[in-house]
Amino acid sequence: MRMAVLIASVLVAGCSSTTGGQPDRIEPIPPAPSASAPSGTTTSSGGPTPTAAPAPGAPIDGVLAWIEAGAPADVAAYREATREGQVTELGQDVAFTTPSGKTTCMTAQRADGALACLVDLLDPPPRPADAYGEWKGGWVDYDGSSVTVGSVHGDPGRFTAGEGPELPYGQLLSFGDFRCRSDAAGLFCADSANRSAVKFSDAGIEPFGCLQPVSAPPQIGERFQC
Repeated sequence: MRMAVLIASVLVAGCSSTTGGQPDRIEPIPPAPSASAPSGTTTSSGGPTPTAAPAPGAPIDGVLAWIEAGAPADVAAYREATREGQVTELGQDVAFTTPSGKTTCMTAQRADGALACLVDLLDPPPRPADAYGEWKGGWVDYDGSSVTVGSVHGDPGRFTAGEGPELPYGQLLSFGDFRCRSDAAGLFCADSANRSAVKFSDAGIEPFGCLQPVSAPPQIGERFQC
């Protein structure tokens, strides 16, 4: 019996490694820190959303992200236009005006919902030699895949109804495939389906994305096409 106790004591002592008479402690391995995603809004390409209005030639991802970052406006408030105190309900169309009053825009379902804007351009395109009728150098049509600047109109067309409510700076108006954000630098509108965008201001019309200058058709001042 004494022999069995002695053998057990030897085995226990052999299994316990000591340092300075104390058993070694096994320190736990700390877990690897988890990677955290950076905060803030990013563009579809992974970059941060620009805080300033897009400059000429800005990448379309940044332009779209900046427009989308505007404060959403209630589209129902822009379904009417006013002319000389008379209000016209526009149904599914929208109308709005920039705070500066230099750009007023309206859609027309009879034109597939395309956006037309009257812009008080400082330097509108000159009247083409083949144009006949009343020339409106600041009439801009934007359907998402093309932009025309300057055209002939014998009457106010869709603007017979007047002007829409003011779209305050920093606010975003969404309708169909279009997104429009008002800014002190100008009105920026984009078409999500075509990934194109346009800046409207009295300084000129600035295209973004796939829109490139092309030869203007008869009775048109300038044209940009995807």
